[in-house]
Amino acid sequence: MPVHQHSDPFEDRVAAELRDAGGRFSADPHALTAAGLSRGRRLRLRRRAAIVGGAASLALVGVGGALLLPGGSDADPSSVASKPRATATVPPVSGQELISTLKEQLGYGKFSQETGRGTEDAPYAWLVWDDGDGGSVVSVNMDRIEPGTENARQLTECPDKAFTPYDSCRTSRLDNGSVLRILQGYEYPDKREPTKHWTADLITPKGQHVAVYEWNAEAEKGSPVTREDPPLDAAELKKLVTAPAWLTAVDAIPKEDRPSPAGPEETAAPTTDIRKTLVDLLPDGLTPVSRGGDESGWGYVVVDDGTGKSLVEINVQPGMGDLLGGSLFEGAEEVGDGTMLVTREDTGDKDVPGAVRWTVDTVRINGLRVVVSALNASGPHDAPSRAKPAVTMDQLKKIALSSKWGPSREESQTGQKNSDQG
Repeated sequence: MPVHQHSDPFEDRVAAELRDAGGRFSADPHALTAAGLSRGRRLRLRRRAAIVGGAASLALVGVGGALLLPGGSDADPSSVASKPRATATVPPVSGQELISTLKEQLGYGKFSQETGRGTEDAPYAWLVWDDGDGGSVVSVNMDRIEPGTENARQLTECPDKAFTPYDSCRTSRLDNGSVLRILQGYEYPDKREPTKHWTADLITPKGQHVAVYEWNAEAEKGSPVTREDPPLDAAELKKLVTAPAWLTAVDAIPKEDRPSPAGPEETAAPTTDIRKTLVDLLPDGLTPVSRGGDESGWGYVVVDDGTGKSLVEINVQPGMGDLLGGSLFEGAEEVGDGTMLVTREDTGDKDVPGAVRWTVDTVRINGLRVVVSALNASGPHDAPSRAKPAVTMDQLKKIALSSKWGPSREESQTGQKNSDQG
């Protein structure tokens, strides 16, 4: 096993990504506000990480930066007895067999630092492969996923370039109905190191999920690159990820007798069209250049007023009334109907020189939290394109307080009275 790894490399990768996402959070109000705003983006990370890491004991980053650790080495042993029984339809496949299969698929070159885990729990095969042009990490991860779900969609769609820079991304449907995504991107979104990270995700109509990962270095993080690109091009990634042996391994993963309960990220999100509503509420004179978002209640739009692009983000979170009276809203302004409002000015959360971000954070008496911010750049990793954001603090307040995100207390009470009378 390589020196830099003392456990499952995929769990290490998940932990590293979560540290990247959550390490900046502290009791500081600026960081807490940023945490609320970026909740929607972190939901995508959590969903992807739960699949990549096998969902062994994934840390969930909560609003405000708290880490909720379900399980782990210190978990109550009695909790194991309450877990559902699991069964498999085919004989198990060992970690060594998966490593051997990976080497056979690659076919030539020198292999080192091999590690793997069998189908009894989150199977994977991981090794360093030198094809003659430099050593590179290549790994294969297998699990099941329900086709048609949000998790499946996010693993087969190309990510927003505003938040995840990449060179190429292609999604295709194969003849057997499987969906394949090949993404050629970077280990660090801000490209602070030249490490490239290329992936191939395959999801079959039966819910078999195979993921291939490769880097142009002998470690996923913190290692000098050995070559310009990872060793497998798009066609070779497709050939490797569609090898039948991986699907056999997925079938050997024990199935739980009953579905696991939904996690915190599965709670109901607002039904409002986040992106359309945000654009409708923008002040005059701003031209939307791009927009995006997801079902978690997070959305964004990049606008241009003729003097430079500016990112505007919004996160709409129901059930956040417990924040009222807490440290995050200490000294907040009451703006009517019990709604509390605070403003923040900071430099963003990606340490980009010259970045300026303005944020308005609100919680209504019914628990609806609306956080909206504007940045003086087109994305969190991009260099500033203007001196200040294109949307002023007063304009952000108007957006955050709009009734289009949800009813006010009076509107809720009026609706309840009308319902009772009906």
